Amino acid sequence: MVEWRDQGILLSSRPHGESSAIIDVFTMEHGRHSGLVRGGRGRRLSPILQPGAQLDVRWSARLEGHLGSYRVEPIRSRTVTALSDRLALAGLNSVTAILSCFLPERECYSLLYQRTEQLLDILDQEDLWPLAYLFWEMQLLNELGFGLDLSCCAVTGTSDDLIYVSPKSARAVSRSAAGEWAERMLPLPSIMLGQSGGQESEILVGLNVTGYFLEHKLAPSLGYEVLPEQRGRLIDLLERKWL
Repeated sequence: MVEWRDQGILLSSRPHGESSAIIDVFTMEHGRHSGLVRGGRGRRLSPILQPGAQLDVRWSARLEGHLGSYRVEPIRSRTVTALSDRLALAGLNSVTAILSCFLPERECYSLLYQRTEQLLDILDQEDLWPLAYLFWEMQLLNELGFGLDLSCCAVTGTSDDLIYVSPKSARAVSRSAAGEWAERMLPLPSIMLGQSGGQESEILVGLNVTGYFLEHKLAPSLGYEVLPEQRGRLIDLLERKWL
């Protein structure tokens, strides 16, 4: 018998049989991990098993490679926050959908887990979480091997006047070094360099940059042709609110 206990963020839940559910949980020490919850569709557990919920989980199976089963206890729910605000709900749905699609199973990403928990805990603070979400996507790309290198210009090695990102190398490029290739570059907002205070237009430009690498680099490497539609809904809502 294999057993462990951990904390996790519920990513998804789907029916199994008449009364059980299979849940997908992003845990601190065991990564994204699925398991069966007996009675998961019942009156006591179904309100708990909502995307974004913070859970104390105990997983057990006869062998490590088996699906296994979970016993779950709630730590805190994020349902009230998400359902009370359309934008917050879109943010939560985007986070859980992206993690469900792109995280490899049973691999530990403790730093990404911490960043995810921190992000979901501020969804009720609209002045903070969209910028935090941008940096969360940057962290996700970095953790999964497609990180952006914005430390210096890919051509000159200097850190001055960085205003582009190369779509090929994911490295920053300065104004002078871009030359005739400028039109093929992605605009680099200074907010991604930590140089401004979170202007809404810059956040949207930054999300266009991370979205490019999510869609054209990370997704194809995992066999996906498009990003989860939940991310598109979030971007649409932000654009309608801010533009």
